[in-house]
Formats: sequence, structure tokens, C-alpha cells
Amino acid sequence: MKVSAILLAAGSGSRLKSKVSKPLISIAGKPLIAYSLLVLERQSQVDEIVVVANARNQAAIECLVKRYRINKVKAVVLGGALRQDSVRNGLARIDQRSGLVLIHDSGRPFISQSLLGKLIRKAAKTKAAVLAVPVKATIKSATRKLLVSKTFKRDLLWEIQTPQVFANSLIKRAFKKFGRCPVTDDSSLVEKAEVKVHIVKGSYGNIKITTSEDVLIARCIAKGNSRLWNSK
Repeated sequence: MKVSAILLAAGSGSRLKSKVSKPLISIAGKPLIAYSLLVLERQSQVDEIVVVANARNQAAIECLVKRYRINKVKAVVLGGALRQDSVRNGLARIDQRSGLVLIHDSGRPFISQSLLGKLIRKAAKTKAAVLAVPVKATIKSATRKLLVSKTFKRDLLWEIQTPQVFANSLIKRAFKKFGRCPVTDDSSLVEKAEVKVHIVKGSYGNIKITTSEDVLIARCIAKGNSRLWNSK
């Protein structure tokens, strides 16, 4: 079954407060996006990659694709104002014959080959699978006046990550019907279509780079795994 990967790199990264576009920030000597590109390139189950960039970083990402010899990249396309717009633009450029679509945030550089393989195999059986880890902290909801309104049962809570993998026809149908709904991940659209989404237990190391503190953590992780990440 053919697998098409969409790698999202179109966000502004405003919370990072960096002069450099987030996908291009250096993490232990490599641009952030290079980590995801290399893992997807080396994953035998992934057949093609479409990168979704923005006007600020598109040319630089195209240069990186050549520099790191990412041969699976089919196109580097521009994203939109919202995440859904960027994913939709990526969906328009993948091979329409693909059976599965893998969607990943370039802001999560430390996805492993083994977890990627498990996730793809799960999605091939179930049509919808996401990576997630059990929540460690106690989670409470609050009112606008910052009063605790509810404490959630922690053993039922999972922090959802990317990649997320879906049957091609399923994710396109979900986008067509619910693509304008305000959501923070693609799984939410599939859930709105009343499709069961399966969880594959991920890794706490699969962090998302959002703030400057996250960059410091990512650099420590990368240095601690230098043998893994320093291959060309």
C-alpha cells in the first residue's frame, strides 16, 4: 500500500519569537526540519513526501531538500492561513492513488523509525491511527475567571502527537465535510466523521518545538543521541 507523507512547515512560529523561521532553527548543527525529512526519507514504508512551507521559508527548504538528498520529496508547496488549509494544499499534491496519508509536524523532530513503522502498520489495519503518550500531570479545566471547574481522571487522558496516519479516502472525506471547523489536529476532523481513531503509544521524546525553552530541550535531546542524528 502506497504511503504519502505531508510534512507541515508553514506555521509562523510566533510563540518562538525567533528571527529565523522555525523549521530552519539549528538543532545540534541541523535545521529543525531536516530531522523529520531524514526519518521519512529512510522509512521504507513511505513512498513520497510533500512539504508544506510558507513564503518566508519555501526557497530555503527547497535548498535543504537538495542538500540532504531527500529524494522522496515530490513538491514543496505553500500552505494557508490555518493548519487545515496547509494540510488541504498538501493533500492536493500527493499521489491520488496512495492508500494512506501520513501527516507530521516539522516541529516534532524526534520521531523514531520504529514508532513510524508501528503507526503505519496500525493505520493500514484500522484506517486511522495517531501517536500519543499518557498524560503525566493533573489536568483541570477552569472558568474565564481562573476558577477550577473540573478535575479530569488522569488515567484516561492521552497527549496526542504527530505523525497521524489515515486512509486517503477517509482524510479527504473528513476535510471535505469538516475542513472549516476550528481544530488543532487532523484526527479531530476524522473523529467528527464518527470514525474510531486508534492510539499507538508514542514517546515522551517526541516533543513539539513551540517556545524557546523547547529549543533548549531539543538541543539536549539531539546531543544526547548524536550517533543517531549526526548521519548525513
